[in-house]
This record gives sequence, C-alpha cells and structure tokens, in this order.
Amino acid sequence: MRLPVIALLACAWLSPLMSAHALEPVAPAARWQALDAFVDDAVGPGGYTGAVASVWQDGQAPHVHVAGARDLAGTTPMRADAIFRVYSMTKPIVSVAVLMLVERGRIGLDDDIAAHLPAFAQLRVLGDDGALRAPARALTVRHLLTHTSGIANTEGAALRLREAAGLDDAADLDVYVQRLAAVPLQHDPGTVFAYDGAATNVLSRLVEVVSGESLDVFLRARLFVPLDMRDTGFSVPADQRARVVDITTTGDDGHLRIADGPSATTPGAALNPYTSGAGGLYSTAADYLRFARMLLGRGALDGTRYLREDTVAMMLRNQLGFLDAPHTSFSPFEGFGFGVSVQLDPAARGRLGAPGQVGWSGAASTYFTIDPARGLVAILLAQHLPRDVAGDPPRLATPFYNLVQQGAAP
Repeated sequence: MRLPVIALLACAWLSPLMSAHALEPVAPAARWQALDAFVDDAVGPGGYTGAVASVWQDGQAPHVHVAGARDLAGTTPMRADAIFRVYSMTKPIVSVAVLMLVERGRIGLDDDIAAHLPAFAQLRVLGDDGALRAPARALTVRHLLTHTSGIANTEGAALRLREAAGLDDAADLDVYVQRLAAVPLQHDPGTVFAYDGAATNVLSRLVEVVSGESLDVFLRARLFVPLDMRDTGFSVPADQRARVVDITTTGDDGHLRIADGPSATTPGAALNPYTSGAGGLYSTAADYLRFARMLLGRGALDGTRYLREDTVAMMLRNQLGFLDAPHTSFSPFEGFGFGVSVQLDPAARGRLGAPGQVGWSGAASTYFTIDPARGLVAILLAQHLPRDVAGDPPRLATPFYNLVQQGAAP
C-alpha cells in the first residue's frame, strides 16, 4: 500500500499552548481528565470510530483511557487490548533490530550497504539532466537509518522509474531489494533528508541477511517475546482477529467508510505481500508501551538489557548534523535520530515541553512520544487514514502531545 508522506506523518492541526499553571502538581486521578475528555470528544459522529490512549510516567501504573467502538457500525465497544495497524511505528522497532546487530559487530553504521546487499553494487544517481552517474559517496547503513539515502520519492524521472519497478508487489524482502537496487537514486546519499519507507525495507532485508533469520523471526526472538509484546506481529492469529479495529477513511461524500486493502477487508491479514519493516506491524497500546519504555529506560526494561545506554542515546539524538540543513523536511525545528523524530524546539512547533522529546506516528492515526526529561511515554492509537477532504476528522497529534505535557508531573 503506497501512502502519501503527509499521511505517514499525520501530525498537523496545532492547538494553542496550554497555560503554565496547568502544569502544577495535581492528584494522579485528576491529572489526565483533560486528556480523557479530548479522546472522548475525538470519537463518535463526525470523528474517529474509537481510540485507546496510554500514558506511563516514572514507574507508576499506566493511565489507560478507552473510547468509542472497534467497528465502523459502532456496535462493538473499543477495548484496551484492541489491535491496531501501527504502520510507520514499525520503523523504530526495525531500527532497534539494526542497532542490535551494530552492537554485536555484525555491521557498522558507516558500512557500504553493498557490502551486505550486493544488489546495490552498481548504484547510480539520475541527475536533473537525465544522465546517470556514480554516487558521490557510498550508500551506508547510517543514511538508511536517517532517511538521507537519496532514494527517489519526489516528482521526477527517478520516481517514475521506481513506481514502474513494482516494489509493492514483491513477494518478499529479497525481491523488493533486488528491484529497488535497479532504480537510480534521486540524490547523492547523505545530502537530503527525504523520509521514505523504502529505506527501512532495505534495513529489514539487511537484518535478514546478516542474522540469517527472517525479519519476523528475528523481531519475535529478540524483542517481542522477551518484551512480552504478545500481540505484535505482521499478521494476527485467526482466533484473535475479532480484536482488530476497523480501518476507515473519509469518502468523497464526507462520510467514513472502510478503507481499501486486504487488511481492511480481512482485518488481521498481512499488510503487504512482503514483510514490511517500513510499516507492516499490528500491535496494541500495552505492547508498544513496553517497547517505548525500553527506550526510555536507556535500552533496558525489567532487568533485561536490549541495547547499550550509549546506543540508545545515539538513537534518540538528532543525527542530521552532516546535512547543510540539519533538520527534517517537515520542520526546521525537528531533527531525526535513528528511526525517530527529535524535537529541537517544541515551542516553535506549538508544542509544550522541553527539547529532546522523540517519537513517531503511523499512517492510520497512531502516535507515540517519549519524553526523557519528564520520564514518560504516551501512546494514542486510532485507526483512520486521513484525507484532505471535507468531513475528515481533525488531526490528533499536537493536541494529544500538549495534553500529555499538561497532565504530566513536573
């Protein structure tokens, strides 16, 4: 499924900054009332079918709020353990898998990707003049992790060649990479931030080749089972598919309808024919909270270490300093680490809280944020593919993030 970059971000709709007085300490039971009311208001007629919000801070039991329904008809109440398609929130998980292999010395951040995936040995750049040339530098693991690979994703001849390559029909990641490697780059690696799922799919194949295991087996053995993420995977077992939330979009008539694609018509089915590390996972709020708490815990959770502290610090720090403009293409106030965005100046974006908040979102209205300064993780899961048409529900990201900051303990 190809999705517009703007949908992958799904983080517009800024709200006014909250009063500083709202950050004064309040009783835990009352702290999240405004957040809960916001989630309640977001669902129902003219809004989302349902949502699950979860906030964890400093060792306290997570605050979980459930609203609305799991189905478009509104007949089945939402549950805290509902299963969502998290799409691009898969990318941070694959980034952790890559960093695990870096720590073991199996790969290096500055390795030429062709050293591990020989299909990229003849990589070329398609210039504006229509001529092919060798790239100015090798395409590295670091470039793929930071979305500075140069892979074509904006209008031009290189993008047209990519679209003709049939990537989305690839049966597996090997075929996907073989087809992508035959497409010229649009830019030299390490020169332009251009967010694109293809980079993470290349990293997914890298995990398979270096580990000798399929991506789903590697993630399950190294992350999902030890982290007790029991409901996270690239498909949902048949006996659990009733828990999968309907995925909606807005029709041209302004009303919600079931979205297109196999996972919409058959909830729980694989999102892609290949195992997409760019956006193929299903998960729950409880499962993803476990993963995010591990990152907040500097690579450890409940006595088990998954990554070294210095590796996690590197992952959660802006890594775009080698660019002329060391920020994402979405905002001059946002950097990017390895698989996550990094807030450089939240106030300039209409967001509360200190710099250094990290996180990402998924195409179907799923969001997470980690705030190391406040020791918290917040997750909001809905299931709607936004469109810029009349009647589309308002975007949730910034109001959600600000209400989390408003309710958080100092």
